[in-house]
Amino acid sequence: MNPISVPQGRAMGRALVLVAAAAGLWLLAAPAGAAERGDRPQIDPVRLLDRLGWGATSSDMRQIAQLGVDRYIEAQLHPKPATLPGPVERQLAAMTLSQRPLAELVPELERQRKTVQAMTMSADKDVATAAYQKAATAIYREFASRMLLRSLYSPNQLQEQMAWFWANHFSVFQGKSGVMLGDYVDAAIRPRALGRFRDLLGATLRHPAMLRYLDNEQNVAGRINENYARELLELHTLGVDGGYSQQDVQELARVLTGVGINLTADAPKLKPELQSQYLRDGLFEFNPARHDYGDKVLLGQPLRGRGLAEVDEALDRLARHPATARFVCRKMARYFLAGDPSPALVEQMAATFLRSDGQVADTLRVLFRSSEFARSLGKQFKDPVHYVISAVRLAYDGRPILNTDPMIQWLIRMGQPLHGRQTPDGYPLYESAWTSPGQMTTRFEIASAIGNGRAGLFRGEADQGAEASAVPQLSDSLYFERMRGHLGEATRKALEQAGSPQEWNVFLLSSPEFMDR
Repeated sequence: MNPISVPQGRAMGRALVLVAAAAGLWLLAAPAGAAERGDRPQIDPVRLLDRLGWGATSSDMRQIAQLGVDRYIEAQLHPKPATLPGPVERQLAAMTLSQRPLAELVPELERQRKTVQAMTMSADKDVATAAYQKAATAIYREFASRMLLRSLYSPNQLQEQMAWFWANHFSVFQGKSGVMLGDYVDAAIRPRALGRFRDLLGATLRHPAMLRYLDNEQNVAGRINENYARELLELHTLGVDGGYSQQDVQELARVLTGVGINLTADAPKLKPELQSQYLRDGLFEFNPARHDYGDKVLLGQPLRGRGLAEVDEALDRLARHPATARFVCRKMARYFLAGDPSPALVEQMAATFLRSDGQVADTLRVLFRSSEFARSLGKQFKDPVHYVISAVRLAYDGRPILNTDPMIQWLIRMGQPLHGRQTPDGYPLYESAWTSPGQMTTRFEIASAIGNGRAGLFRGEADQGAEASAVPQLSDSLYFERMRGHLGEATRKALEQAGSPQEWNVFLLSSPEFMDR
């Protein structure tokens, strides 16, 4: 193919055909070459990589070819510590979040914020406000960049998928949690993403981002705040139809009194009989002077008032409830399937969830071995996060990018910034939320930026010249070789008519087939 020579109008015409097709034809696409093996269709390795991870790369394909499908799934369910490429590790290590603990950073920024608030209107206040906002924005960018870099380059792709899933399940809003969000995924979620659900539940409860977002730092005996208790029941454990009552919400709110945040260096002054109950762990604090020590009744069972221990007992009760098993398993299945799971599959997963005391890996194994999972591969429309990360993974195939800012901006444009959901229900898991014409147009623009090598992903401070070599060679990729048989007629014709490698890249990245996973 020659360098770009196709008139813009003709190129855009073919592109719009692809965009229009992307808006509807994925529903008609079917995985080619699927052969039945017992009652489970044979799994296409590339389709599996696209579903279990953030998009297949050559390295992934070599690994699955070596292990086979079932052993690859087992390796992903029980990952070893991830080793990232050296340049990525160096980017992570250079971040403020890697060098300073949140318990030190947050109080410092809080003091800066309060100083700004106390200032009278003046030019000095404008300067101080801008400085605070710059510092807070830098922390958010580091948080988002860490999550994107790990998603792009970690060999533990399923763990990264589940870190995203749980971060969305236990959703917090950056606009309210602010800099407390800094290590929410790294400290509370990722290490437990494939472990025991109860551990996840407890870790998110003890993270300041959650306590600030759902107002539990304001929850005190005699003046209860129900926000966190309600979402714990409705969104984190039992589900809206899980059989709890308003009385349970109020009782759980009483249980949670005293669970909060301490941004100072000092412990509160307590009566001698309460001092042994006090707990401080980083920014997390259990203050017994704020706790309701009266006995409670939660989900029809008595709960003796005894401080933080009753919080743990309440979480045990919620995590092991059959309604929680069905709610969480249905949501995990929906995340990994194209559409709602069958009731039978949910019950099988829920039975394993309960039998294993909420082990996520054991529960996911049931899903991955099901015929529903195998049949759904290649048919699930990518949400913005999946589209952006998979496009960059395919384009650069392990080559470390230097600048995640374009990815962060693309996600904002498509309405899915990391932890940008204001309501606590997290981003929707159904495809109709992400298939508007405006969404598809933005995806084409992203495909164009990546395909032409002008996305700015290699515009690092110390490597200004790298962008010139950022045009991907997708037509020569191992991924394309494996995907060639899955392409529809419209996509094949468009690719054949591409006037340059750059245009070919754009057409592939905006094709209906690449919109699916």
